[in-house]
Amino acid sequence: MIDPADPTPEKTCLRRWRMAGIFLAVAVAEIGLFLLLGRVRGPAQTSVVEPPPFEVVLYDPPPPISIEPPAPETGGGAPAAPSVIHTPPPPPMERPREVPAPPVKAPEPAPVVGIAPAPSPQPGFGQGGHGTGNGSGVGSGNGPGSGSTGPRLVTGPTIGQIRANHPSGARSRYGRVELSCIIRLDSRLDGCRVVEESPPGMGFGSAGLQVSGFFRFQPPTEDGRPVEGQRVTVGVDFGRPPR
Repeated sequence: MIDPADPTPEKTCLRRWRMAGIFLAVAVAEIGLFLLLGRVRGPAQTSVVEPPPFEVVLYDPPPPISIEPPAPETGGGAPAAPSVIHTPPPPPMERPREVPAPPVKAPEPAPVVGIAPAPSPQPGFGQGGHGTGNGSGVGSGNGPGSGSTGPRLVTGPTIGQIRANHPSGARSRYGRVELSCIIRLDSRLDGCRVVEESPPGMGFGSAGLQVSGFFRFQPPTEDGRPVEGQRVTVGVDFGRPPR
């Protein structure tokens, strides 16, 4: 029986083999445990991100631009018919225009002065007489004339002037006024007074006196001279008279 405390070579060798076996068992246990864990977890999955797809268009490059004129096309078939040129006919020659002759005025008969040789329906020409005489006179003078004339109306009031003086309280009424006035030498009327007013009391008399300033009269004359102071009667109608 071997004593562990005995430091002989056999004990030392046995101790070394025992330590190597323990080390080998531990290594095998770790390797088995590692393999077992790998099977349980499975292979590691790594995520791969794929790039997005893109389209590629392939086309033939355009032919190069040539500065040379294109070659004439050749083909079979019958040759083209020659072109026909249509020439328009020459315009017709213009015939000379006939210029009409100017009308010839018939000769007029010479007028017969004096006694006609025979009676005719047309009026004749008489021959007047001739005389001799010579006279002239120059002078000035002033003398009374003879005869007399009465007054004459030169102008009167217009419709607008009469309407402007129509009494405001009787715009829709017709009225008439007769005035007796004196004719002055300057043709105006003076000293007018109301002779008749219809209808009375509505202001037509005063309106007539206002309108009298638009009258103009030529004064009467005696022996060719105008006379002042002649009295004349004038009438003024305001509105239209009833029918």
